Amino acid sequence: MSSSADNPAAELRRRQLGDEDGRSRTPHEYAGNSKPNADDEDNHQKKSAAPEPRKTYGRTHEGKVFVVPVTHDRIPQMLDPRKPKNVGDIIVLSILAAHILALYLLPSPLDKYVFALVYLFWRAAYNAGIGILLHWQSNDNTLVCWARKYQLFEPPSTGKNPRPWLYNLLKRESETEIHSEFDFDNAPIEYNTWLVFRRFVDLILLCDFVSYGLFAIACTHTPAGEHLPITIIRWTMGLVIVGFNFWVKVDALRVVKDYAWYWGDFFFLVDQELTFDGVFEMAPHPMYSIGYAGYYGISMMAGSYAVLFISIFAHACQFAFLVLVENPHIEKTYNPPAPRKRSESQVSALSEASALEETPASPVDQPSSPKEVHHLLGLQNIDLFRNTDYSTLLLVVYLGTLAVVTPETPFWQFLFVVHALMWRIWYSVGLGSILHRQSQDKMWTRHFLKFGDTTNEAWRQWKGMYHISHILCYVSFVVACWKMYSVPVDWSYGYVLLRHVIGASLVALQAWTAVSIYESLGEFGWFFGDFFFDRGVKLNYTSIYRFLNNPERIIGTAGLWGAALITWSKSVFILALASHLLTIGFLEFVEQPHMRKVYGENIRNEAGLTRFIKRSLPPYVVEWQSSVDRIMDQTSQVVEELLDAARPKLAAGVSTIVRDTTALFNKYPARLAMGKSTPDLTTFDPKYYTVTIEGESSSGSALTERSSGKEGTAGRFPGEQKALIYEYGAPVKVKWTAPANHSKKDWIGLYMVADNQSREVTDVPSLGRWIPTSPGEYESTTADKGILTADVPVKTSRESDGVKIVKGEMIFSGDKLWWTQGVYEFRYHHDGNHTVMAISQPFEVHVTRFNDDDVPSGADSLANYQNEVEASLLPVVQNCLDRDPDIAPSKATEPWGSHVERDSKYAKRTVYAIRQMFGIEFAPAVVSADGNIRNLAWRICSAKQVLAPYSMSNSKGSATPGSEKL
Repeated sequence: MSSSADNPAAELRRRQLGDEDGRSRTPHEYAGNSKPNADDEDNHQKKSAAPEPRKTYGRTHEGKVFVVPVTHDRIPQMLDPRKPKNVGDIIVLSILAAHILALYLLPSPLDKYVFALVYLFWRAAYNAGIGILLHWQSNDNTLVCWARKYQLFEPPSTGKNPRPWLYNLLKRESETEIHSEFDFDNAPIEYNTWLVFRRFVDLILLCDFVSYGLFAIACTHTPAGEHLPITIIRWTMGLVIVGFNFWVKVDALRVVKDYAWYWGDFFFLVDQELTFDGVFEMAPHPMYSIGYAGYYGISMMAGSYAVLFISIFAHACQFAFLVLVENPHIEKTYNPPAPRKRSESQVSALSEASALEETPASPVDQPSSPKEVHHLLGLQNIDLFRNTDYSTLLLVVYLGTLAVVTPETPFWQFLFVVHALMWRIWYSVGLGSILHRQSQDKMWTRHFLKFGDTTNEAWRQWKGMYHISHILCYVSFVVACWKMYSVPVDWSYGYVLLRHVIGASLVALQAWTAVSIYESLGEFGWFFGDFFFDRGVKLNYTSIYRFLNNPERIIGTAGLWGAALITWSKSVFILALASHLLTIGFLEFVEQPHMRKVYGENIRNEAGLTRFIKRSLPPYVVEWQSSVDRIMDQTSQVVEELLDAARPKLAAGVSTIVRDTTALFNKYPARLAMGKSTPDLTTFDPKYYTVTIEGESSSGSALTERSSGKEGTAGRFPGEQKALIYEYGAPVKVKWTAPANHSKKDWIGLYMVADNQSREVTDVPSLGRWIPTSPGEYESTTADKGILTADVPVKTSRESDGVKIVKGEMIFSGDKLWWTQGVYEFRYHHDGNHTVMAISQPFEVHVTRFNDDDVPSGADSLANYQNEVEASLLPVVQNCLDRDPDIAPSKATEPWGSHVERDSKYAKRTVYAIRQMFGIEFAPAVVSADGNIRNLAWRICSAKQVLAPYSMSNSKGSATPGSEKL
């Protein structure tokens, strides 16, 4: 259930703290015991020969180390009538009994509707309620802050706990649950908070499951007209699936232990090493994927579509919980961005290269082919200015229009099915033959080199051909299914609705498989880049390839069979079968031979799922499977020999097709929040509140741009300017004063001046751009970030009025700034509301334009120009990267941190600044691809040379019409 449970690679980053001889080190602090004294150490040395259980150490966010007591799943003990029960157990069991009693008392069919609502409530409590709490805890340590604020775990002996009875109750519940030596008083607050959170989770999970089971019982019936053998098969399969689901949960708990089962890593980390075997070799995120198979087994036994649809909805909610809550926590906790590489660490290994980097370089010194960032796949990468995308879209529109305007006659249906089959044959056999020749003798690359093109051009042309063929292969299949499909007249007849549900699920499975393959391989692997380049790429079995060697072989074509089920057409079944067989043939005769040729012994023999199945099978079945594998290898060898004999004729045919098609295209060229007001402000006078700001002033160009010669005579000679103009992305310090009795929930927000019509009440939300005046009042570490000082007494002349004044300072930076040019102001708000007590002087955020005339002339004007671009970019890029030393470079040759590639906000800030400075628009992917300021400056210089006749700024180049002679 926990995030770390489904991320083996991340979980293995945690190691067991201990000496080489296996004895655990002494922790700094203990949760169950105080620090051992000298006598205890002597006794320990005397008994060192006796084996001791290995302890597990935990570490809080503040770095506090403690011994983690052994805990167990509470649910089995709670449901066992022989085990003692505490107050929490009695409350949970009482609620469950109330559910069961309600099912018994409610009449049919009212019980179905009631328990559908009850289950949806508990499912929302699980995915939304627990999800929000874990999200807050992951980002702001909110649950621990609440426990600290309300002093839940403060010992009553200190006199600081306002609710001793609650403390004693929590202590008794926790100590009863752990069943080991455990000192509740000295345990870290993070650990105690987690123990309380566990009981909350137990309540929700048990009510979620029981309400679902009761809803299924209320809906269980035998469909009309169903024969007894079908009923027996349905119940047998359902019981098998439920039993499989039970094994998945039990085996997952065996692997991840109690700590990860209850999301313990959201509260503290443990130093331990887990072996991810068993169910974790079968599927990704097994507790959320195959771990919900029991829902469908119960739906099968119930014989109810209502149970099936609510099961699908619940499963979808669980995946949303995984994507929105657990995966972000996994990335942040176990896979943080690597620290930025600094040039000092590279001197010893690359001394000569570093020496070259220190000297000013001209654009010709840079790589001639920057990294490619204009990808083909994905809706976000569609670019109609690119010939491949334009042609693909045009062909898809033509094909879709043809499918709509043609009649639904057998003749047209036959044509569309044959059309889809031809595209599939070309996609698998035609492109497969080209790749096979490319693997053998670089046929495709040789063709383009013959005409003076580069290898990159050959690769680009291949990607375009493969992309168009791939899209049209599947679009033609969809169109054929469209022509063969007819909307059912009666959805309740037979298995019509079930066929559509299973078919849609198979389509979704293939879509997920394709996305997983692309995430693992990238565009280089998706387009078979290792057929064209020898980059020393190493095999990395991650994502879906951790479980399957060739996911395309089975689940990669699941959508084809799903479409066949939905259409229920023999023609589509035949088309799906042919497509599946052609895909297997492509893998066997094109991809796998090339893999063996390139990677050799690095190829894995068995995937995780295969290993698990073989370990689970009896020995005689494993032996039989080995015999089948030998027969298949011999058969494939015979087929390869036949293909080798037919290869010359096939190659000649392909060459003829290419030649004729090229001639045809040459002859006919293609043109293809908070409350808004406060009830009582009589005791707070706004005149005692002030807000002043300090920032890094922008260069003088911001003021000179205001007088551009386009104004009237009086406007061309402005007087003294007192406007505040700050650099783009630079931190802004805010100083405030307020009465000493001001509300501790006062806060200051940053807004655009034009966004608020009122000066008394703020109309728009701050969108995270706010900081409280007093720390710890909002239980959010993110909100408190930026507070420098708070409530410092100030001696002023206003003390004669009987009002004592305090002051504070805070700094707005990073995500708490606006990242666009404009005029802004800070607003001081009262008591957690939007009532304004003070407003700062408005200030402008400005990006200074780069002036070509400021570049000094010299012998090497290009080098001077690039050096000036680098010097101008450096402070701006540092601001865009939050001036974080782990992200922002200190000089032009240093790379920026991997955060830039991980979070697109940094690249978007940078390309916005570049557009304002140089008038050149880049895609955000360019920033992460270039890697440092020098490469980015070189790209800017190259772009300005190409766009010189259309530049927005004056230039000394003769081709640039920067000024007109009158």
